Amino acid sequence: MDFSKLAEKYKSELLDRVVPFWLNNSQDADFGGYFTCLDRQGKVFDTDKFIWLQARQVWLFSMLYNKVEKRPEWLECAIQGAEFLKKHGHDGQLNWYFSLTQEGKPLVQPYNIFSYTFAAMAFAQLSLATGNKEYAKIATGTFSLILEKQENPKGHYNKAYPETRNLKNFALPMIMCNLALEMEHLLGAKLVNETAEGVIHEVLEVFYRPEYGLILENVHLDGSFSDTFEGRLLNPGHAIEAMWFIMDLGERLNRMEIIEKAVKIALNTLKHGWDQKHGGIFYFMDVKGHPPQQLEWDQKLWWVHIETLITLLKGYHLTKSPECLEWFKKVHEYTWSHFRDGEFPEWYGYLNRQGEVLLDLKGGKWKGCFHVPRGLYQCWQVLEKLN
Repeated sequence: MDFSKLAEKYKSELLDRVVPFWLNNSQDADFGGYFTCLDRQGKVFDTDKFIWLQARQVWLFSMLYNKVEKRPEWLECAIQGAEFLKKHGHDGQLNWYFSLTQEGKPLVQPYNIFSYTFAAMAFAQLSLATGNKEYAKIATGTFSLILEKQENPKGHYNKAYPETRNLKNFALPMIMCNLALEMEHLLGAKLVNETAEGVIHEVLEVFYRPEYGLILENVHLDGSFSDTFEGRLLNPGHAIEAMWFIMDLGERLNRMEIIEKAVKIALNTLKHGWDQKHGGIFYFMDVKGHPPQQLEWDQKLWWVHIETLITLLKGYHLTKSPECLEWFKKVHEYTWSHFRDGEFPEWYGYLNRQGEVLLDLKGGKWKGCFHVPRGLYQCWQVLEKLN
C-alpha cells in the first residue's frame, strides 16, 4: 500500500474540496454563525442553527488554524461562529440550547449534554488559536457543568419515569475520552489523567461486555445488562469511534494494553457490524439478534465509516496489526466509492442498505462541518507517519 499517495489523497480532499465547501457556503453574513442545512451543491435549504453543529464548526476551523496552517480566513470563520454562540447559544449561565432560529432566538431548551461538550471543545480550541481568556473561561466553565451533569445529563428535561429503569448511556463517557485531551492546555495534566482513568474504566470495563466482545449503548447504573430494546442496542460506529479516542489516551498514558484492547474491540465490532450482503457497516443492531426498534437500523451513514477509517489506521500505526490494514483497505474502498460525490464537493451522509444515496444533502440537522473534514485530517496525519 502506497501510504504517501494515500496521504496526499486525504489531504487534497480535505483542503481542496471539503474545507472550501463549508467556508464558502455555510457562513451567515447577516447574523453570524453557520448554516448547516445545505443541499448537494451547497445551497441553504433551512436556516435553523443547531448548537452541536455550530460548535463543531468553530472547533474544526480553529483546529485547522492551529495544526495545519495559520490561514486568516479559517480563524475569522471560527471567531465569527464563536461570537454568535457566545451571544445566543446559551442562557447566560452556560446552559447551551439545542437549536436556535437564524437570528439566534432559542428554539429547543438546553436538554442535550452534547451541546455542552462540543461548546467546551470549540472554545478550548479557539482559545488556543487566539489566546483569548474569555474563550478559555467559557470552555472551562462549560466543562465544570458537564462534570456536574454526568450522573443525570438531561436534568429536569429527562422524560424517563424515575427509578423504574435507570440506564446510563455510552455516548457521554465516549465523548469525555476525547474532550479531556482536547482541553488539556486549560485543565492541566492532573485533571486530564483523573478524567482519563475514569472514562477508560467506563468504556472498557462497564459498557464492554466480554461475553459478546462488544460495547453496549446502555447499561443499568450498576453496569449490569438490561434485556430491553435500549439495553440490547449496539451502535457499531459509536463503539469503533470510541476506540480511537481510547488509543489516543493509551498512547498518552503509555499503556500498550489499553491500545491493544481497543484494537481488539474495534475489529470485533467491525466484523459484527459489517453487512456481508451489500457491504458497509450497519447503523444499529441488537446484541441478541432481535429486530432493533430503530427503523433506520440498516442505513449506511457517513460518520460511521469515516470514524472506522481513523480507528483502523491508528490501530495499524500503533500495533502493526495486519488485520487493521486489511480492513482499512476494505472500508476505504467502500467509503470513497459510496459517500464521496464526484461531481460536487463534500460527501453524502445517508445511504440505504444497498449503498444507494438516500438523501443527497451535504449538511442537515445532524451532519455538519465535522466528521468528514476531521476524518480526512486524522487519516492524512496517520498516513504521513506511516510513510
